[in-house]
Amino acid sequence: MKKSVFAFFLLLLAGFGVAQAQLPAVSLKSIDGATVQSETLNNDGKPFIIDFFATWCKPCNRELSAIAEVYDEWQEETGVKIYAVSIDQGQNINKVKPLVDQNEWEYEVLLDPNSELLKALGGQMIPFVVVIDGKGNIVSKHSGYTDGAENELLEEVKKLIGQ
Repeated sequence: MKKSVFAFFLLLLAGFGVAQAQLPAVSLKSIDGATVQSETLNNDGKPFIIDFFATWCKPCNRELSAIAEVYDEWQEETGVKIYAVSIDQGQNINKVKPLVDQNEWEYEVLLDPNSELLKALGGQMIPFVVVIDGKGNIVSKHSGYTDGAENELLEEVKKLIGQ
C-alpha cells in the first residue's frame, strides 16, 4: 500500500513538472492610461515577448533599440509581438513616453510602476525578458542583456513556430 501511494505521488509530481505556467493576473496601465490585465496579453495564437525595462536602464534601452532595428523583419518572419513593460516609478514614469517616441519603438508599451508583474514572474533585475508561446504558456525567462542576445531571442521564437 505504501509503495502504491508513493508511486501515485511521484506520478502526480511528475505531471506538475510538465505543466507550463501562464501569465499571472496583474493590473497594468497602457502608455495612454488605459487599464490592461496582464493575463489577457496575447498575440492571436502566435508567440509574444514581454520585455521589462526602465528609462534609466542602459542595457534595457540598448536591447529594445537593437530589437527595434529588426522588429519589422521579426514580425514578417515569425508574427511575434513585443510588449515593452516599464517599471519606472514616480516622476520617472513621465519619461517613458518621450523615450519610446524618441527611439521610435513600435512596441505596445505598458507600465508596471510597482514591479508587480515583474515580481510575479520571478524577475529580480532588468532587463528581464519572458517568452510566451501562442497558447499563453511561459516558455522561457532571461535576465540581463549582452549585444547580440536579441538574435538568440529570435531563434527561440522560430523554434516555437516550427521554423
